[in-house]
Amino acid sequence: MDYVENRMAQEAAKQNGNVESFVTPLNLVLLGMLLYTAYSWLRPHTPATIPKEEPAVVFKTFTPRTLLPYNGEKDMPVYLAVRGRVFDVTRGRNFYGPGGPYANFAGRDASRGLACGSFDEEMLTKDLDGPLDTLSDLDKDQLEALQGWEERFLEKYLVVGKLVAVGDEDKAE
Repeated sequence: MDYVENRMAQEAAKQNGNVESFVTPLNLVLLGMLLYTAYSWLRPHTPATIPKEEPAVVFKTFTPRTLLPYNGEKDMPVYLAVRGRVFDVTRGRNFYGPGGPYANFAGRDASRGLACGSFDEEMLTKDLDGPLDTLSDLDKDQLEALQGWEERFLEKYLVVGKLVAVGDEDKAE
């Protein structure tokens, strides 16, 4: 009988002062779920915000010299021209802005460089006040490459103007 009495005393002692019976993995998971639910329900919710619209851009006529400041420096937008169309490539600032792989095209007519697949300074028009590059010496493959670039720009970027030679600004209107 001593065994039975000892065993009953042990069980009674376990149930009276044992907190470990509540600290089980299942109880911990349930407590965590309860706390998360309470936090999710009681936390302050921020109202949904509507994304800001990009500012409206007025279609402008650019000359090579007036396009030049739009190279991404001094918080200016990044524009480049392809076959007489001026594109706002500011969203692609990592590529076309200062320090990007196509940075020398920013604020310039990039047509010849894109057609030839070259990013060298020699591909850019030196005389900003002279006539625009007619691209008449490009071969069929280069013209196809240029058309591919132009289509890509039309899909991704906004046309903000056109590029004309100096003195032709009034004729373009």
